[in-house]
Amino acid sequence: MSGGVLIAGTTSDAGKSVLTAGICRWLARRGVKVAPFKGQNMSLNSFVTREGAEIGRAQAMQAQAARVEPTALMNPVLLKPGGDRSSQVVLLGKPVGELSARGFFGSVRPDEPARAVSGGRREALLEPVLACLAELRATHDVVVCEGAGSPAEINLRRTDIVNMGVARAAKLPVLVVGDIDRGGVFASFFGTTALLAPEDQALVAGYVVNKFRGDVELLKPGIEMLRGITGRHTYGVLPYADGLGIDEEDGLRVSLRGAVRESVVAPPAGEEVLRVAVCAVPLMSNFTDVDALAAEPGVVVRFVDRPEELADADLVVVPGTRGTVRALAWLRERGLADALLRRVAEGRPVLGICGGYQLLGERIEDEVESRAGTVEGLGVLPVRVRFAVEKTLARPSGSALGEPVEGYEIHHGVAEVLGGEPVFTDAGGRALDGCRAGAVWGTHWHGSLESDGYRRAFLTEVARAAGRRFVPAPGTSFGRLREEQLDRLGDLIEEHADTGALLRLIEQGAPPGLPFLPPGAP
Repeated sequence: MSGGVLIAGTTSDAGKSVLTAGICRWLARRGVKVAPFKGQNMSLNSFVTREGAEIGRAQAMQAQAARVEPTALMNPVLLKPGGDRSSQVVLLGKPVGELSARGFFGSVRPDEPARAVSGGRREALLEPVLACLAELRATHDVVVCEGAGSPAEINLRRTDIVNMGVARAAKLPVLVVGDIDRGGVFASFFGTTALLAPEDQALVAGYVVNKFRGDVELLKPGIEMLRGITGRHTYGVLPYADGLGIDEEDGLRVSLRGAVRESVVAPPAGEEVLRVAVCAVPLMSNFTDVDALAAEPGVVVRFVDRPEELADADLVVVPGTRGTVRALAWLRERGLADALLRRVAEGRPVLGICGGYQLLGERIEDEVESRAGTVEGLGVLPVRVRFAVEKTLARPSGSALGEPVEGYEIHHGVAEVLGGEPVFTDAGGRALDGCRAGAVWGTHWHGSLESDGYRRAFLTEVARAAGRRFVPAPGTSFGRLREEQLDRLGDLIEEHADTGALLRLIEQGAPPGLPFLPPGAP
């Protein structure tokens, strides 16, 4: 088969990423060569491909669902919010400048991608976005595209490079997914469609209901009425599913109280629970690093923003951030910095990752990210950090605690390690990255805790330093758990979508003659 489809949503978090990944896994299990695509992503959770390109973690997860290697083609434009209503623009995997609410300014370096957007207009990015999509379609049977936010954000339609702008240019059929758990899903489906221009409406083939609880028979009259009003088919009703655990897309939208990830599996009898507190710093990035900890039986992970919440933690993690200096000031303002210093003085474990590692050091020199100049760090690691204009993007591997480790690096800060012990070394024992001083660990490597042997060895060290009688379960495989989660997404499509109609839509495009809905009148 060949073709494509774009998954749009009535709102943010309606289920676009889940539906895209589910369709990718369902098609891959059928033997279809499928790839995910998102023209523009705004996220602080990113990933580095094997060729050294930075893309959104959601697209990397969807590539895994499709059983293909992630590439920069799958997410040509990544916007990384940095506060003050600006975002770093990552184009084709490399940073090229800053995007404000009104346009581009200040290219990081004068390379070819930067010249593509030198006109200062967001819509100038549509050409490279469509070129990437065309290349993916030329090398895959099917491309499943994900939109962003809602396609009915009419104030943004002129500059749209991710929703109907892509669908119309590439002649892709569109499915609109809505979260019924929020309520008002039928009104959202109708309103989303009615606000679109006639040319865009002609591509909206139908709808998918997400997060339905209860007896689907009770929903059928509404679905039939929706078809009578809009002339469009509902391609599936996906049930509410707990614990899917897919990578979050937007770190800025994480609730400090709601983003609690904890193991649902108790530790073996006679062993203690290990408690992990993650400081929810501003502009938190790649907080998915702690997912591997939460996957361990008996490890409880929670995000915190008050010093008293560190009191009973066996391990405190200071995660990555797009604003290292800002995060450091926030820790001090909230009293968390003092709580961390007390922990270190007591010999209790602390782990800093990327930006969290940098702020644990003695000094930060930053004329790039915050432009704050020289700032004193917390001083618990013998490390000095200087921010470079060039961003480090890498997929390193090495060993730690006698175990092999893989990770990925995304940072402007360059660490000068003045003492302590390296966290990761090569086969000859030479330092690769990081610094360890007593019970304090720091590293630039994201994703290292997904290496099962190293994670278990690290938790054993943490438990020993914390005085806990905790032994990690030897059979836990983070990679296997991730595959099981992706298979669950594929099962949702196979079991609850109209797969026959979906296959026809992907191959044949939107049905001709779909009615136009004038805004405000059914």
